[in-house]
Amino acid sequence: MAGRIKVTQVKSGIGGKQNQRDTLRSLGLHKIGQSVVKDDKPEIRGMANTVAHLVTVEEVD
Repeated sequence: MAGRIKVTQVKSGIGGKQNQRDTLRSLGLHKIGQSVVKDDKPEIRGMANTVAHLVTVEEVD
């Protein structure tokens, strides 16, 4: 079974590029401090890398 990751928004997307704001929404993040748990897939990792300066990522069992 694939692992899971927890993505938490720590900074605002306001003032960022449109693709970064769209990526936050695609991840399901709307507010600072909000977290979502996603499957650890390359697509999700890529989205997290796009907004790495706005989120933290941690492994979840």
